[in-house]
This record gives sequence, structure tokens and C-alpha cells, in this order.
Amino acid sequence: MKVTIAYIEEPPFGWTDVASGHATGADIELAECVLTAIGITQIAYRATTFSALLPGVQAGDWDMNVPLFVTPQRAHTVAFSTPVWAIGDGFLLRAGNPKSLVNYAAVARRDDARLGIIAGQVQHDSALAAGVRDRQITLFDQQSEAIQALREGRIDAYASTALGNRILASRIGDANLEAVDHANAGASAGTDAYRAPLGAFSFNRNNTPLRTAVNAQLRAYLGSDDHRARMAAYGLSSQEIDPVLA
Repeated sequence: MKVTIAYIEEPPFGWTDVASGHATGADIELAECVLTAIGITQIAYRATTFSALLPGVQAGDWDMNVPLFVTPQRAHTVAFSTPVWAIGDGFLLRAGNPKSLVNYAAVARRDDARLGIIAGQVQHDSALAAGVRDRQITLFDQQSEAIQALREGRIDAYASTALGNRILASRIGDANLEAVDHANAGASAGTDAYRAPLGAFSFNRNNTPLRTAVNAQLRAYLGSDDHRARMAAYGLSSQEIDPVLA
């Protein structure tokens, strides 16, 4: 049986290895482990844009998507697996953080602050909910476009996951850029018991057999020594894993 999984260029979760041309990353490796364990003999990968992930799996262009944040709106169009990680937001910005952009509220307080976000990602809604104005936001289709805009000074910060931005900053190795985890995340979310958003694989709502099999294997595998060791190689720790095991 063959399964095709779509992914986007977003280290450490997934990207295309330049040398081999193959898909790699934390979410890619997790998918491989789970799909192989449930008897899938052929796994194909489809690189795409974030905005195409949900429409593509919904239309049956591929069988499943790499994990993305679970929201009620998205759950109306696709079926999510059990969550596989929990990750808060952060910024990639110029070294020294000259405009002191420590979270979305800090962006909202500065009329001269410009924020870059990948179109369709939950960071857009989070920014607007914190008071960031539409005119302060530039939407991009690809992460590479946002990074280039940051380097050119067209935006002051790129919003994505805190973990992803830390890994991205390390991989880029540009002394002019740094990653900043959002400060006071719980306070900005209006709750004392802040919980990082959950990410999960997604499927066509009619593809119940595949989702059921994947869920059963995820429940058996998540949190195991093998799972933790594989994810640690990409920078994911108990901080991102343990919240989905409860």
C-alpha cells in the first residue's frame, strides 16, 4: 500500500535535503516510523506551500499532511490525528532586537513594527487577536521569502513556532539574526495556565481507515525512548512532547 504525505519547507519539522533531494525532518521521520509500523510499504512525499496543505488533502491530491496546529476552523475541513507535539510561538528578528519585540502585544504597541507571517498559519490570527493591525502584517507563501524580507528590512520580525525559529537561526548561522521566544505567553493569552498549541497530522475526513491506524500507532509510540531519541535529533524535547501524552 502507498501513502503520499505533503510537507512544507519548515525546519526542523520538514524540508528537502539539498544533497539527496529527499524529504527530511522531525515530522517526516515520525510519519515514516508510524506508517512503516502499520504496514505501509511505499511512502511518497509532496512538497507544497502551507496554504495548499488543507485544500490538497481535502481534495484527495495526497493522503495526509505533516502536523500543523489544530484549530476548530481547520477541523471542519479535515480530520486530525491525535496530537504529536505542543509548541508556542516566537520571532526571528534582527540581532539585538532593536524594537524590543518580545511578543505580539509588543508589535501592536509599536506602529512602526512590521511582522511577517506565512499565509494561513495560526500566527496570523494570534497576532490580530493581540492587537496587531493588518497594515503591520505582510503575508508570505514560503518561509524563505519571509527570511529574505527580514534581511532586507522590509519586516522587523518573522512569526513562527519558537522551536522552529531557534533551529532556523542555528541553521542559517547569520550573526545578524536571532530567535526570540514569546515572553509572558500565558498573560497575553489571558490565562494563568497557558498551554502551548497542539499540532497533529491531518487527513481527508473520509479517509477513516488510515487515520484510525495512524492514531493507534501514535498512541503506542509517542513518548517511547525511540520516539524521544529521534525527535531530540531535531531539537524537540520533553517540553514539546510531554504535553501531548496526558
